[in-house]
Amino acid sequence: MAELGLMSMGVKETYGGTDAGALAFSLALREIAYGCASTAVMMAVTNMVAEVIQYFGSEVQREQHLPSFGSGHYRTAAFALSEASAGSDPAAMLSTAQKHHDRWLISGSKQWISNAASAGVFVLWARTSEQGNKGLSCFLLPAGTPGLSLGKPEDKMGLRASDTLPLELDGCELPLDALLGQEGQGFKIAMHALNGGRISIASQCLGIARAAFDEAKAYAKEREQFSQAIANFQAVQWMLADCQTELDAMELLVNHAAARKEQGIDYSQAASMAKLYASEAAWRICNRALQIHGGYGYTREYPVERHLRDVRATQIYEGSSEIQRIVIGRSLLS
Repeated sequence: MAELGLMSMGVKETYGGTDAGALAFSLALREIAYGCASTAVMMAVTNMVAEVIQYFGSEVQREQHLPSFGSGHYRTAAFALSEASAGSDPAAMLSTAQKHHDRWLISGSKQWISNAASAGVFVLWARTSEQGNKGLSCFLLPAGTPGLSLGKPEDKMGLRASDTLPLELDGCELPLDALLGQEGQGFKIAMHALNGGRISIASQCLGIARAAFDEAKAYAKEREQFSQAIANFQAVQWMLADCQTELDAMELLVNHAAARKEQGIDYSQAASMAKLYASEAAWRICNRALQIHGGYGYTREYPVERHLRDVRATQIYEGSSEIQRIVIGRSLLS
C-alpha cells in the first residue's frame, strides 16, 4: 500500500507523499474498505497521523517522520488519545507529561489504540497542566521507546484483522522537541485530526455498505424460493431500493465534506453529518443484506456477516453518533 502511495495521500510530494487531496483519499479508502474494512482502518489512521504531523509539526519533525510513511518504513502509525476514563471526554485524561531538565517524562495508559502493534510512530496526548482541555499537549512517540509497552490485543466483535491494543507508559523519556505544536494545544490538534478522521470513517462505511449491498443483490438473483428468484419479491426489491437510496445519500454527504476540506473551507459540521449518516445508514444496509441472505447470512459461509460486524464499530470510534449530534447541533446554533 505504501508503494502505491496509499499510506501518505495527504502528504506533500516534498516529503515523499502522494498529495492526492481529500476527495481522492476518500475514493481510495472506499475501495479498500469494499475489500477489507480492517485494512481500511490501518490506512485511515496512518494517513490521519501523517496529516497531523504535516499540519502541526515543525520542519524538523516533518523531515524526520513524513518520508517514512511514503516509503513504508513506518508500516502504520497510531493515534493515542483515548483512555479507559477518557473516551468522548478528553478532559478526563490522566496520562501526564512532565518536564525534567531537557526531557519530557510521560506516564499513564491508553486504551483502544488501533495499529499499536505495527506502528512506527505514535501521536500521543498527555496532560501537561490541570486546566481541563487546555492542559492537554501532543507528542510524537517513536515505537520502541523505553517505558512504552503494549497490552493484550482486544478480542473484538469485528475489524478483527486490525489490531487494537492498550498502551502502558512508564516514565517514557522524550526530548523537548518531541512536543507536537505548542504546549497546551493538544485538544485543538485532536479536534482538527478527528474532523478529518470522520470523513475517513464515513468513506469506510460507504465501502463496507456497498460490498454488502452488491453481495445481497447478487444473492437475491440466485436464491430461489417458491419456484422463483427471491429478487422477484416486492419485499426484497424494497429492501434493495432503500439500500441504493441510502448509498447515494451517503456518497453525496461524504463527497461534500471531502470537497470542503480539499478547498480549505470549514468542514467540521459537514464531516460530522457525513460520519453520522454514513455509519447509521451503513449499519441498516448491512443488516438488510444479511436478512436477504436469510439463514445463510448468519453463517460464515458468506461474507455478509463480517460486514455487519465490521460496520458496527463505525458508530462508536472517531466520535460516537451521540457526539456527532452534539457537534452538529452546536454548529447550527453558534
